[in-house]
Amino acid sequence: MIFVTGAAGFIGFNVSRRLLERGDDVLGIDNINDYYDPKLKQARLALLREFPKFRFEQVDVGDRERMAGIFKRETPKRVVHLAAQAGVRYSLTHPFAYTDSNITGFLTILEGCRAVNVEHLVYASSSSVYGANTKQPFSEHDNIDHPVSLYAATKKANELMAHTYSHLYGMPTTGLRFFTVYGPWGRPDMALFKFTRGILAGESIQVFNHGKMIRDFTYIDDIVEGVIRVLDRPPSGDPAWDGANPDPARSYAPYRVFNIGNNKPVQLLDFIHALERCLGMKAKMDLMPIQPGDVISTMADVSELERAVGFRPNTSIEDGIRAFVKWYKSYYEVR
Repeated sequence: MIFVTGAAGFIGFNVSRRLLERGDDVLGIDNINDYYDPKLKQARLALLREFPKFRFEQVDVGDRERMAGIFKRETPKRVVHLAAQAGVRYSLTHPFAYTDSNITGFLTILEGCRAVNVEHLVYASSSSVYGANTKQPFSEHDNIDHPVSLYAATKKANELMAHTYSHLYGMPTTGLRFFTVYGPWGRPDMALFKFTRGILAGESIQVFNHGKMIRDFTYIDDIVEGVIRVLDRPPSGDPAWDGANPDPARSYAPYRVFNIGNNKPVQLLDFIHALERCLGMKAKMDLMPIQPGDVISTMADVSELERAVGFRPNTSIEDGIRAFVKWYKSYYEVR
Protein backbone atom coordinates (compact mmCIF):
# COMPACT_ATOMS: atom_id res chain seq x y z
CA MET A 1 0.00 0.00 0.00
CA ILE A 2 1.25 3.45 -0.97
CA PHE A 3 -0.26 6.66 0.40
CA VAL A 4 -0.34 9.63 -1.96
CA THR A 5 -1.37 12.86 -0.26
CA GLY A 6 -2.65 15.64 -2.48
CA ALA A 7 -3.97 12.92 -4.81
CA ALA A 8 -6.56 15.27 -6.34
CA GLY A 9 -3.85 17.81 -7.11
CA PHE A 10 -1.84 18.23 -10.29
CA ILE A 11 1.26 16.22 -9.39
CA GLY A 12 -0.50 13.90 -6.93
CA PHE A 13 -3.04 12.83 -9.54
CA ASN A 14 -0.36 12.06 -12.12
CA VAL A 15 1.83 10.18 -9.62
CA SER A 16 -1.16 8.17 -8.41
CA ARG A 17 -2.14 7.25 -11.95
CA ARG A 18 1.37 6.04 -12.78
CA LEU A 19 1.53 3.93 -9.62
CA LEU A 20 -1.88 2.40 -10.38
CA GLU A 21 -0.90 1.68 -13.97
CA ARG A 22 2.01 -0.42 -12.75
CA GLY A 23 -0.21 -2.32 -10.31
CA ASP A 24 0.36 -0.66 -6.93
CA ASP A 25 -2.38 -0.28 -4.33
CA VAL A 26 -2.87 3.44 -3.75
CA LEU A 27 -4.77 5.30 -1.04
CA GLY A 28 -5.28 8.87 -2.16
CA ILE A 29 -5.66 11.58 0.47
CA ASP A 30 -6.86 15.13 -0.22
CA ASN A 31 -9.04 17.75 1.46
CA ILE A 32 -10.44 19.04 -1.89
CA ASN A 33 -10.06 22.66 -0.80
CA ASP A 34 -11.16 25.60 -2.94
CA TYR A 35 -7.74 27.20 -3.55
CA TYR A 36 -8.69 26.54 -7.17
CA ASP A 37 -11.71 24.98 -8.91
CA PRO A 38 -12.70 21.80 -7.00
CA LYS A 39 -14.42 20.54 -10.17
CA LEU A 40 -11.00 20.02 -11.75
CA LYS A 41 -9.89 18.05 -8.69
CA GLN A 42 -13.02 15.92 -8.83
CA ALA A 43 -12.44 15.24 -12.53
CA ARG A 44 -8.94 13.98 -11.74
CA LEU A 45 -10.31 11.76 -8.96
CA ALA A 46 -12.94 10.34 -11.31
CA LEU A 47 -10.16 9.03 -13.54
CA LEU A 48 -8.31 7.51 -10.60
CA ARG A 49 -11.47 5.78 -9.37
CA GLU A 50 -11.53 3.80 -12.61
CA PHE A 51 -8.65 1.75 -11.18
CA PRO A 52 -9.79 -1.04 -8.84
CA LYS A 53 -6.69 -0.63 -6.66
CA PHE A 54 -7.44 3.03 -5.87
CA ARG A 55 -9.22 4.19 -2.73
CA PHE A 56 -9.74 7.73 -1.50
CA GLU A 57 -10.05 9.52 1.83
CA GLN A 58 -11.19 13.15 1.93
CA VAL A 59 -9.27 14.48 4.91
CA ASP A 60 -6.95 17.36 5.72
CA VAL A 61 -3.42 16.16 6.47
CA GLY A 62 -3.41 18.52 9.45
CA ASP A 63 -6.21 16.52 11.11
CA ARG A 64 -4.03 14.63 13.58
CA GLU A 65 -6.68 12.28 14.94
CA ARG A 66 -8.06 11.15 11.58
CA MET A 67 -4.65 10.86 9.95
CA ALA A 68 -3.31 8.81 12.84
CA GLY A 69 -6.29 6.49 12.48
CA ILE A 70 -5.77 6.10 8.74
CA PHE A 71 -2.07 5.28 9.19
CA LYS A 72 -2.87 2.73 11.90
CA ARG A 73 -5.63 1.09 9.85
CA GLU A 74 -3.82 0.96 6.50
CA THR A 75 -0.13 0.63 7.58
CA PRO A 76 1.34 1.91 4.29
CA LYS A 77 4.75 0.69 3.19
CA ARG A 78 5.60 3.95 1.43
CA VAL A 79 4.24 7.49 1.42
CA VAL A 80 4.38 10.16 -1.30
CA HIS A 81 3.50 13.43 0.42
CA LEU A 82 2.44 16.03 -2.12
CA ALA A 83 -0.35 17.79 -0.21
CA ALA A 84 0.56 21.39 0.55
CA GLN A 85 -0.65 24.95 0.30
CA ALA A 86 0.96 25.98 -2.96
CA GLY A 87 1.73 29.37 -4.48
CA VAL A 88 4.34 32.01 -3.69
CA ARG A 89 2.09 35.05 -4.16
CA TYR A 90 -0.81 33.58 -2.18
CA SER A 91 1.55 33.23 0.80
CA LEU A 92 1.84 37.02 0.96
CA THR A 93 -1.85 37.37 1.77
CA HIS A 94 -2.71 34.06 3.47
CA PRO A 95 0.35 33.17 5.59
CA PHE A 96 -1.44 30.98 8.13
CA ALA A 97 -2.65 28.65 5.38
CA TYR A 98 1.01 27.75 4.85
CA THR A 99 1.86 27.03 8.47
CA ASP A 100 -1.34 25.02 8.91
CA SER A 101 -0.82 22.83 5.84
CA ASN A 102 2.91 22.84 5.15
CA ILE A 103 4.22 22.75 8.72
CA THR A 104 1.53 21.20 10.91
CA GLY A 105 0.35 18.94 8.09
CA PHE A 106 3.88 17.75 7.37
CA LEU A 107 4.49 16.99 11.04
CA THR A 108 1.31 14.88 11.04
CA ILE A 109 2.67 12.90 8.08
CA LEU A 110 6.05 12.42 9.75
CA GLU A 111 4.38 11.15 12.92
CA GLY A 112 2.17 8.78 10.94
CA CYS A 113 5.18 7.42 9.08
CA ARG A 114 7.09 6.95 12.32
CA ALA A 115 4.20 5.14 13.98
CA VAL A 116 3.97 2.47 11.28
CA ASN A 117 7.67 2.35 10.39
CA VAL A 118 7.30 3.20 6.68
CA GLU A 119 10.00 2.05 4.30
CA HIS A 120 10.31 5.42 2.56
CA LEU A 121 8.75 8.88 2.75
CA VAL A 122 9.10 10.96 -0.43
CA TYR A 123 7.85 14.54 -0.11
CA ALA A 124 7.55 17.65 -2.26
CA SER A 125 10.01 20.42 -1.65
CA SER A 126 10.46 23.27 -4.12
CA SER A 127 13.01 25.14 -6.20
CA SER A 128 11.87 28.21 -4.25
CA VAL A 129 14.08 27.10 -1.33
CA TYR A 130 17.07 28.54 -3.22
CA GLY A 131 15.63 31.99 -2.53
CA ALA A 132 18.17 34.79 -2.92
CA ASN A 133 20.90 32.46 -4.27
CA THR A 134 22.27 33.68 -7.60
CA LYS A 135 24.87 31.02 -8.46
CA GLN A 136 23.34 28.81 -11.13
CA PRO A 137 22.49 26.10 -11.83
CA PHE A 138 21.08 25.57 -8.35
CA SER A 139 22.68 22.57 -6.66
CA GLU A 140 21.56 20.50 -3.69
CA HIS A 141 25.04 21.11 -2.27
CA ASP A 142 24.32 24.87 -2.00
CA ASN A 143 23.33 26.58 1.22
CA ILE A 144 19.62 27.59 1.24
CA ASP A 145 19.44 29.93 4.22
CA HIS A 146 17.86 32.92 2.45
CA PRO A 147 14.27 32.18 1.34
CA VAL A 148 12.34 35.13 -0.12
CA SER A 149 8.76 33.94 0.52
CA LEU A 150 6.97 32.24 3.38
CA TYR A 151 6.10 29.39 1.00
CA ALA A 152 9.81 28.80 0.41
CA ALA A 153 10.50 28.98 4.14
CA THR A 154 7.91 26.27 4.85
CA LYS A 155 9.48 24.02 2.21
CA LYS A 156 12.93 24.44 3.73
CA ALA A 157 11.36 23.71 7.12
CA ASN A 158 10.01 20.44 5.68
CA GLU A 159 13.52 19.38 4.70
CA LEU A 160 14.82 20.18 8.19
CA MET A 161 11.95 18.32 9.85
CA ALA A 162 12.49 15.29 7.61
CA HIS A 163 16.16 15.20 8.49
CA THR A 164 15.29 15.24 12.18
CA TYR A 165 13.09 12.15 11.79
CA SER A 166 15.70 10.41 9.64
CA HIS A 167 18.22 11.06 12.42
CA LEU A 168 16.03 10.19 15.39
CA TYR A 169 14.16 7.18 14.01
CA GLY A 170 16.21 5.96 11.04
CA MET A 171 13.27 6.84 8.75
CA PRO A 172 14.34 7.02 5.09
CA THR A 173 13.18 10.38 3.68
CA THR A 174 13.73 12.05 0.31
CA GLY A 175 12.78 15.62 -0.54
CA LEU A 176 12.21 16.58 -4.18
CA ARG A 177 12.77 20.18 -5.23
CA PHE A 178 10.39 20.61 -8.16
CA PHE A 179 11.12 23.29 -10.76
CA THR A 180 8.05 25.03 -12.31
CA VAL A 181 5.90 22.04 -13.24
CA TYR A 182 3.48 22.29 -16.18
CA GLY A 183 1.42 20.03 -18.42
CA PRO A 184 -2.04 18.45 -18.87
CA TRP A 185 -4.32 18.55 -15.81
CA GLY A 186 -2.24 21.44 -14.44
CA ARG A 187 -3.16 24.05 -11.85
CA PRO A 188 -5.30 26.99 -13.03
CA ASP A 189 -3.30 29.43 -10.87
CA MET A 190 -0.06 28.73 -12.76
CA ALA A 191 1.30 30.77 -15.67
CA LEU A 192 0.69 28.39 -18.57
CA PHE A 193 -2.95 27.89 -17.59
CA LYS A 194 -3.55 31.63 -17.17
CA PHE A 195 -1.75 32.50 -20.40
CA THR A 196 -3.69 29.92 -22.42
CA ARG A 197 -7.03 31.05 -21.03
CA GLY A 198 -6.23 34.71 -21.65
CA ILE A 199 -4.91 34.28 -25.19
CA LEU A 200 -7.89 32.18 -26.24
CA ALA A 201 -10.25 34.80 -24.77
CA GLY A 202 -8.44 37.65 -26.52
CA GLU A 203 -7.57 39.22 -23.17
CA SER A 204 -4.29 40.76 -22.02
CA ILE A 205 -2.09 38.48 -19.94
CA GLN A 206 0.02 39.80 -17.07
CA VAL A 207 3.72 39.14 -17.68
CA PHE A 208 5.87 39.90 -14.65
CA ASN A 209 9.39 41.35 -14.69
CA HIS A 210 8.57 42.47 -18.25
CA GLY A 211 8.93 38.86 -19.42
CA LYS A 212 12.58 38.64 -18.39
CA MET A 213 11.99 35.92 -15.82
CA ILE A 214 13.92 32.73 -16.54
CA ARG A 215 12.36 29.43 -15.49
CA ASP A 216 13.34 25.78 -15.69
CA PHE A 217 9.89 24.69 -16.87
CA THR A 218 9.55 20.94 -16.23
CA TYR A 219 6.96 18.74 -17.91
CA ILE A 220 4.71 16.71 -15.63
CA ASP A 221 5.67 13.30 -17.08
CA ASP A 222 9.32 14.02 -16.26
CA ILE A 223 8.37 14.97 -12.71
CA VAL A 224 6.39 11.75 -12.29
CA GLU A 225 9.21 9.61 -13.66
CA GLY A 226 11.60 11.18 -11.18
CA VAL A 227 9.20 10.69 -8.26
CA ILE A 228 8.63 7.01 -9.04
CA ARG A 229 12.30 6.22 -9.51
CA VAL A 230 13.22 7.94 -6.27
CA LEU A 231 10.36 6.25 -4.40
CA ASP A 232 11.73 2.84 -5.38
CA ARG A 233 15.20 3.67 -3.99
CA PRO A 234 15.11 4.58 -0.29
CA PRO A 235 18.25 6.42 0.80
CA SER A 236 20.82 5.12 3.25
CA GLY A 237 23.20 7.16 5.34
CA ASP A 238 26.45 8.40 3.83
CA PRO A 239 29.35 7.16 5.99
CA ALA A 240 31.64 9.75 4.39
CA TRP A 241 29.49 12.69 5.51
CA ASP A 242 31.61 15.08 7.57
CA GLY A 243 30.10 17.28 10.28
CA ALA A 244 33.15 19.56 10.09
CA ASN A 245 32.32 20.28 6.43
CA PRO A 246 28.61 19.44 6.19
CA ASP A 247 27.12 18.77 2.76
CA PRO A 248 23.47 19.99 2.66
CA ALA A 249 22.58 17.38 0.01
CA ARG A 250 23.51 14.34 2.10
CA SER A 251 23.67 13.08 5.66
CA TYR A 252 24.91 10.32 7.94
CA ALA A 253 21.15 9.64 8.34
CA PRO A 254 18.98 8.00 5.60
CA TYR A 255 18.10 11.39 4.10
CA ARG A 256 18.46 12.91 0.63
CA VAL A 257 17.20 15.88 -1.37
CA PHE A 258 17.12 16.07 -5.18
CA ASN A 259 16.36 18.69 -7.79
CA ILE A 260 13.91 17.67 -10.51
CA GLY A 261 14.09 20.24 -13.29
CA ASN A 262 14.32 20.30 -17.05
CA ASN A 263 17.87 21.77 -16.83
CA LYS A 264 17.15 23.81 -19.98
CA PRO A 265 15.76 27.12 -18.66
CA VAL A 266 13.94 29.52 -20.97
CA GLN A 267 12.98 33.16 -20.72
CA LEU A 268 9.30 33.71 -19.97
CA LEU A 269 8.81 35.61 -23.24
CA ASP A 270 10.15 32.63 -25.20
CA PHE A 271 7.78 30.36 -23.27
CA ILE A 272 4.89 32.63 -24.29
CA HIS A 273 6.03 32.64 -27.92
CA ALA A 274 6.04 28.82 -27.91
CA LEU A 275 2.48 28.90 -26.57
CA GLU A 276 1.48 31.37 -29.31
CA ARG A 277 2.79 28.95 -31.94
CA CYS A 278 0.85 26.04 -30.45
CA LEU A 279 -2.37 28.07 -30.25
CA GLY A 280 -1.91 29.82 -33.56
CA MET A 281 -2.74 33.11 -31.84
CA LYS A 282 -0.79 36.15 -30.65
CA ALA A 283 -0.78 37.19 -27.02
CA LYS A 284 -1.70 40.65 -25.79
CA MET A 285 0.82 41.24 -23.04
CA ASP A 286 0.58 43.57 -20.05
CA LEU A 287 4.23 43.86 -18.99
CA MET A 288 4.50 44.20 -15.21
CA PRO A 289 7.30 44.68 -12.65
CA ILE A 290 8.57 41.73 -10.63
CA GLN A 291 6.32 40.68 -7.75
CA PRO A 292 7.39 40.35 -4.09
CA GLY A 293 8.59 36.83 -3.33
CA ASP A 294 9.50 36.04 -6.96
CA VAL A 295 13.02 35.17 -8.06
CA ILE A 296 14.32 36.24 -11.46
CA SER A 297 15.89 32.97 -12.56
CA THR A 298 15.79 29.25 -11.76
CA MET A 299 17.92 26.49 -13.26
CA ALA A 300 18.34 22.98 -11.90
CA ASP A 301 21.53 20.98 -11.60
CA VAL A 302 20.13 17.43 -11.89
CA SER A 303 23.41 15.53 -11.80
CA GLU A 304 22.63 14.11 -8.34
CA LEU A 305 19.26 12.79 -9.53
CA GLU A 306 20.83 11.25 -12.62
CA ARG A 307 23.60 9.67 -10.57
CA ALA A 308 21.14 8.22 -8.05
CA VAL A 309 18.32 6.94 -10.27
CA GLY A 310 19.60 7.17 -13.85
CA PHE A 311 17.09 9.76 -15.02
CA ARG A 312 17.28 13.31 -16.38
CA PRO A 313 14.14 15.24 -17.46
CA ASN A 314 14.22 15.81 -21.23
CA THR A 315 10.79 16.87 -22.57
CA SER A 316 11.12 19.95 -24.79
CA ILE A 317 9.09 23.09 -24.14
CA GLU A 318 7.42 22.82 -27.55
CA ASP A 319 6.33 19.21 -26.96
CA GLY A 320 5.15 19.91 -23.43
CA ILE A 321 3.13 23.00 -24.32
CA ARG A 322 1.60 21.24 -27.33
CA ALA A 323 0.40 18.40 -25.06
CA PHE A 324 -1.04 20.90 -22.57
CA VAL A 325 -2.89 22.85 -25.27
CA LYS A 326 -4.39 19.64 -26.66
CA TRP A 327 -5.63 18.67 -23.18
CA TYR A 328 -6.90 22.18 -22.39
CA LYS A 329 -8.97 22.41 -25.57
CA SER A 330 -10.42 18.95 -24.99
CA TYR A 331 -11.23 19.48 -21.29
CA TYR A 332 -12.78 22.92 -21.76
CA GLU A 333 -14.32 22.03 -25.16
CA VAL A 334 -12.54 24.83 -27.02
CA ARG A 335 -13.07 24.71 -30.78
